[in-house]
Amino acid sequence: MLRNLIAYLDSVKSRDPAPRSRAEIMLYPGVWSLAFHRVAHRLYNARLYFLARAINHLSRFLTGNDIHPGAKIGKRFFIDHGFTVIGETAEIGDDVTLYQNVTLGGTDPANGIAGKRHPTLSDGVIVGSGAQVLGPIHVGPRARIGANAVVTREVPEGATMVGIPARQMLVDVTAYQREFLPYGTPCSDCYDPEKQKLELLQCEVQQLQKRLAELMQERDARSVAPGEDVPLFQERGRA
Repeated sequence: MLRNLIAYLDSVKSRDPAPRSRAEIMLYPGVWSLAFHRVAHRLYNARLYFLARAINHLSRFLTGNDIHPGAKIGKRFFIDHGFTVIGETAEIGDDVTLYQNVTLGGTDPANGIAGKRHPTLSDGVIVGSGAQVLGPIHVGPRARIGANAVVTREVPEGATMVGIPARQMLVDVTAYQREFLPYGTPCSDCYDPEKQKLELLQCEVQQLQKRLAELMQERDARSVAPGEDVPLFQERGRA
């Protein structure tokens, strides 16, 4: 048990450079939230719903995080800072990181899964601060949800989602190969998908303008070339 605790604290240290020691990490509200949830989830599975809810309310009062006792959470889960909401039917894999003000919220089931209202996060997912992941959707392994994104559709493996509604964006290979992306958000403007579309349109317009200028030059050259017949409209103008 002690070995598992040390491994968990070390996994948190690898994702957060701020703490100077394992003891400091023990004061994190996200660590206490997970500890309370482990107890509440066991009570929930034992059908002791009132006691499970009581532990949940105590945890929310002390840590600011609201994790429903029915949520299924894997190993080395970390909430950085707090004020996170996780719904009853949410499922979270291993090595998942949530930043502050994240909501794993529920909607009416639309995919035929009875009773499933909340999202499923696969292993290694990072959800940036303020993001909302809503409904019984699946977020693929190692996906990144950018800050303040609103995700309502399936997220492919390794994808980075930004915007409202969230859209998949192109990420430079050097950023993609990194094991951990803080806040799940690339901080370079060149990754903005809307800006990428505008840049592509600008390139196409420039190419069309260049081609149009070449065609106009060809037309002007033909109109003054020696030995060629004078166009009909020019003859009428001289008449």
